Amino acid sequence: MSTVSLGKAVPNFSLPSTGGKTVDLKSLRGSKVIIYFYPRDSTPGCTTEGCDFASLHARFRRLQTVILGVSRDSLASHEKFKAKFEFPFDLLSDGDETLCRLFDVIREKTMYGKKVLGVERSTFLIDAEGKLRGEWRKVSVKGHAALLLAAVEAP
Repeated sequence: MSTVSLGKAVPNFSLPSTGGKTVDLKSLRGSKVIIYFYPRDSTPGCTTEGCDFASLHARFRRLQTVILGVSRDSLASHEKFKAKFEFPFDLLSDGDETLCRLFDVIREKTMYGKKVLGVERSTFLIDAEGKLRGEWRKVSVKGHAALLLAAVEAP
């Protein structure tokens, strides 16, 4: 499977989501879409990132922008994470890494001295026509949601 490229249409995808839904990209046409990939539910950085997006959610909505968080965690884990922090957006479960591989966010990491494959914190902006307009890789959490808001607001 090839990966996404700036300026090109993002292939349609369909993933299970919190709230018992299935989200597919085609159904979101007409809205901008932010997809942020994060390593694990309920970890400090991932919690901060989710809370930052949540705090700006109303502004993103006014700009017709949908926010979707994605990790390899189960839907049950996502439901608890979303409820605990009252995220107003959906979290998608990518247990088989299909979306992670499409966006090329699986990277080798070192944890406790061992090499493991994990999700590299990354965010992507898709325009209302379904084309990839921006990508941010190796994201630093602090200020990232505000940076994305500025990108969405830019002409």
